Amino acid sequence: MSEFGDAFGTAVEGGLFAKAVGRGSKGLPEAAELQAGHFDEGACLNCGTALTGNYCHACGQKAHLHRTLGAFLHDLLHGALHFEGKTWKTLPKLALKPGELTRRYIEGERASFVSPMGLFLFSVFLMFAVFQIAGIGLSTPAQFGSASRDITHAIENLERERADLRAELSAMEPNDPERSETQADLARVEEQVTTLNSLPVMGPGAKGQTQWKSGIGWFDKTIKKWNDNPNLMLYKLQSNSYKFSWLLIPLSLPFVWLLFFWKRRFRAYDHAIFVTYSIAFMSLLFIVISILVKVGAPEWLSAGLAFIVPPIHIYKQLRHAYDLSRFSAYWRLALLLIFITIIASLFIQLVFFLGAF
Repeated sequence: MSEFGDAFGTAVEGGLFAKAVGRGSKGLPEAAELQAGHFDEGACLNCGTALTGNYCHACGQKAHLHRTLGAFLHDLLHGALHFEGKTWKTLPKLALKPGELTRRYIEGERASFVSPMGLFLFSVFLMFAVFQIAGIGLSTPAQFGSASRDITHAIENLERERADLRAELSAMEPNDPERSETQADLARVEEQVTTLNSLPVMGPGAKGQTQWKSGIGWFDKTIKKWNDNPNLMLYKLQSNSYKFSWLLIPLSLPFVWLLFFWKRRFRAYDHAIFVTYSIAFMSLLFIVISILVKVGAPEWLSAGLAFIVPPIHIYKQLRHAYDLSRFSAYWRLALLLIFITIIASLFIQLVFFLGAF
């Protein structure tokens, strides 16, 4: 049933993507004449209504439509990454004034900024693309297979050496002066064989290992998959993390609600906007940190971005999005940092569970 989890994640991700990107169309009426790469339209090309402004007042389609390669490339960027001109206005606000961005969007200033879900999808797809291009991520199946083969080869060599030492030892006289040295070499080789056989990468087939069972069918089946082929399971875990990243939003909402449940002026919608913008920023920050680590940037720089920037960003977003005092923002930040560890743990368990089917 592993295909079910993959299909479910892809379907939901695709549904969110389609919801954030487009509204659909009803087909084109009779084609209008082209003038310098764009239509010379007097009526809406989507529904045929007479145009009185920049947009059709009946269906909302733009009155002025292009039919050029540049327009196609724009649609490609917008469709694949939800990338458009107002992204350049949204990203600086998200990084430097997240609370103001959240508050302005909640209060109705929507056309000026990329929607939270659009920005979230942009960050997820960008992360996937950058990680694939740069080779960032969990160890690949080839790397795991190579390590397992190398260890197996080393064990075979050590076992041959052990057999030679045992034969040499059995041929020695009891009072042979080199006997103690040979015994020490044999003990060293046997210890190395035991150590290599106990490595997790060797799986349950390694000597001296037993496979633990819980008695729960699906759970034992998943554990067996991890033991038999940990490289493939790690790869699936990474892939499912992208597909099911949207789960972070509903997982986070109850915890943010707990910080404000007695304040009636804050609605669930407000918390959803806050959470989605915050996750989008953290995803973009994670991309930057991963690239810095990949190119060999100083450790203090990566560590500073990882441990200092997120709390400051969350504090600023909390304070200005919800119009809090410094004290109110601080204690909510402390609780939210604890909640984040719980949310991350729940997300990892869910991804692990969904990957088991």
